[in-house]
Amino acid sequence: MILKKGSPAPGFDLYSTPEQKTKLSDFKGKRLIIAFYPADWSPVCSDQMALYNETLPIFKKYNAEIVGISVDSKWCHAAFAKDRNLKFPLLADFEPKGELSKSYGAYNDEHGESARALFVIDEKGIIQWSYLSADDVNPGADGILDALENMENIKK
Repeated sequence: MILKKGSPAPGFDLYSTPEQKTKLSDFKGKRLIIAFYPADWSPVCSDQMALYNETLPIFKKYNAEIVGISVDSKWCHAAFAKDRNLKFPLLADFEPKGELSKSYGAYNDEHGESARALFVIDEKGIIQWSYLSADDVNPGADGILDALENMENIKK
């Protein structure tokens, strides 16, 4: 069961490059989209991350950043991001394997990888929207954009 709206977002401190870590607190004052996904290089994951790469300018209009998270290693993420020309961080939930995914309720024990789950977190670190997708389905960006739009309307 993934975390729902109103839950505090569990913190993290994960590798975003082979030498650098990224923390939840790095996004303080911004909205954060977390896209948990099963694995780099899989066809559905590749399409999903490419879509978010193209949607970055729209996310930024809502003061939102995005990170992708899977249990792949920092080296695997680096190669995947370079190959796909991704302009947002991929975080390695590698060791202990899936610890962050588990804290969000987004870990698939049967497959030993992150489930395909999305979270939109507000500027105060509270989850405002979450969605669990089937592993073989690209959830797209519509739900994320609707959540960001709703947050904007509430703010006004």
